[in-house]
Parts: sequence; C-alpha cells; structure tokens
Amino acid sequence: MAKFEMDLPDEVIKDLQSIDKNFEKIFGGMTQAGARVVYENITENMPASLKESKLVNNLKISKVYKTPTDNAINSKVLFDGYFENENGVLTPAPLVVNLFEYGTDNGEGNYPKHPFFRKSFKKKQIEQAMLKAQKELSGGLLEWIV
Repeated sequence: MAKFEMDLPDEVIKDLQSIDKNFEKIFGGMTQAGARVVYENITENMPASLKESKLVNNLKISKVYKTPTDNAINSKVLFDGYFENENGVLTPAPLVVNLFEYGTDNGEGNYPKHPFFRKSFKKKQIEQAMLKAQKELSGGLLEWIV
C-alpha cells in the first residue's frame, strides 16, 4: 500500500490554529456585515408612508447566535415590537410589514401589495460585504477563499 507524508510549515499550522480559535468571531462578523447590507436596503426600499410612521424604529439586527440543530452562526434582520399608529392603536410591527409586503384581499378593505422587504435581499451585495468582513476579521488569512 502506498504511503504519503507531508510536513506543513509552522506558519501554516499557526494560521490554521488562529482561524480555528477565532472562527466564531470571524463568521459572526461576516453575518453581521451581511445583515447591515440588508438593513440599509430595507430602509431605502421602505415606502415613504412607513418611513414617516416611524416603523423604521422597529427594524433591528439581532445578535449573532448559533442554531441549536446544526450550530450554524446566524444574524437576523427583523421587525420587532409594536407599532403605534396615529390613533394610538398598538399593532405588532411584523403584522404591519406583512400587510405592506403581501397586501390583503378580504372583501371590504382590499389593500394592494407594496413589497419592499424581499427586494432588499440582494445576494451579490451581501456576499461582497461578507467577503470583505472575512478578509478584515481573519487578518487576510482567509483571503484565498472565494
């Protein structure tokens, strides 16, 4: 049977150990960078009526977290809390966003779609921001990954 042995240089081993030690920080920072891009896109794409109503105050980026099933590192962009309209009525902010995104067709009060949330997830922009963060956070060690 054939056998192959190879010695890696010490600097390569140190680089790999550094990546292993800091991978949560690196990949968490990458997800946060992608989430910031989405956050900015949402605020730009949001209809003027929603911007004026201060619903943008309910838009948040979550902390970095790990999913319990597969230990993936994630960040969310979400609408959280309650939105108070001009009459003082409190409504869950995600419900208001859902109304704008998908519209309604309930007979009496039809409301047309005004999608802005889904349009804000631009894969190429997100990937570019994440790769930039990857290079910065890893100190250039992961620059070779495309």
